[in-house]
Amino acid sequence: MTNQPLSPAAQAVYNAVLEICPAPADEIAAAALRVAANQVAPSDADEPRNSIPMAIECQRIRAELLAIAAELEAE
Repeated sequence: MTNQPLSPAAQAVYNAVLEICPAPADEIAAAALRVAANQVAPSDADEPRNSIPMAIECQRIRAELLAIAAELEAE
């Protein structure tokens, strides 16, 4: 994991994983967030939506989850 300070969202996920599994928490947390992103807001390439506002919101949520995962995986 990077020596940069984590965002509050990434730190919260990291701390929650550390309570369950001491190491490698960053990889486990990132993997869990990627699964959550795919379950909660699948990629439009995999599951197109007919409602533009809903599609935009789903992709915003997906992007936020994936950004936290990427932050946790950054080296």
